[in-house]
Amino acid sequence: MTDDSDDEEGLTYAASGVDIDASEAATAALIGAAGEFEGDYAGLVDIGDQYLALATDGVGTKLLVAEAIDDYSTIGIDCIAMNVNDLVATGVEPVAFVDYLAVEEPDDEESEQIGAGLREGAKRADVALVGGETAVMPDVIKGLDIAGTCAGLAPKDAVFPGEAEPGDVIVGWPSAGIHSNGLTLAREAVTANHEYTDDYPRDPEQTIAEALLTPTRIYTDVLGPLRDAETHAAAHVTGGGWTNLTRMGEHRYEITDPFDAQPIFEFVQSEGSVSDEEMHRTFNMGTGFVAAMPERAAETVVEATDGRVIGEVTDGEGCVAVRGLELTG
Repeated sequence: MTDDSDDEEGLTYAASGVDIDASEAATAALIGAAGEFEGDYAGLVDIGDQYLALATDGVGTKLLVAEAIDDYSTIGIDCIAMNVNDLVATGVEPVAFVDYLAVEEPDDEESEQIGAGLREGAKRADVALVGGETAVMPDVIKGLDIAGTCAGLAPKDAVFPGEAEPGDVIVGWPSAGIHSNGLTLAREAVTANHEYTDDYPRDPEQTIAEALLTPTRIYTDVLGPLRDAETHAAAHVTGGGWTNLTRMGEHRYEITDPFDAQPIFEFVQSEGSVSDEEMHRTFNMGTGFVAAMPERAAETVVEATDGRVIGEVTDGEGCVAVRGLELTG
């Protein structure tokens, strides 16, 4: 990555309009008012010898990139991915997905594109699409918004404990690119001197918008090996970037071999003069999913998937050490 860490003029996520700390405070306030629930990435409901798990999410301002080029064909994949990946991080097998589409006004072509993406995402995740809802709300929505809820099931002994242990190794899996987080910052950075329809300098066969719209990777294929491997905890690297690792417990996470960041990250960073720390606190930077487990179990997981050991868990308090940075949760 470029060395812009001392550039006080560089873009930040907060200055672009999304303050992660404020968002987390608001979420904490909501949970405080509604009451605690069991589970972290997904809510767990005890139904006897199993848990029913529920996760809900959307795709954020990635929709504005799709709108700019009138191409919503991959947005449905993102919506399913953001939900099923949270279930996988809990140790739960996703089973069914229901979407909620809110629009300013109905548009058959947009809806058809979104539906095609949902079908493709469901196929990749091996979940059932069980209907959904389209709401026309011109007084509330400008353009459109899509979100969804994914349900999953897991035997109680299959759910990950959720707490890494010092001495664990960290297995990581590559992302597909920018996924569906940090787009508010990315959009502001790349449109400062470019149009979405401009050729993407790192790959002239793509436009900038097409590079940003690369769908979020779906990680359901790693669930089986993780369940067989004494996995202590897992994390989906989404909003908050690498600080998501601290959701596996207040430890120190020493990352020695992260996956390379795809060229889209270098492009965003250079166009916005974004610091290395801000990039790693906002984006996945090439690694989209991680899990903590005993070293003896990691070899089997690595052999069965495209993951690799990227670091270890050590004694410490809520810190991620990666690429010379010290990130606190």
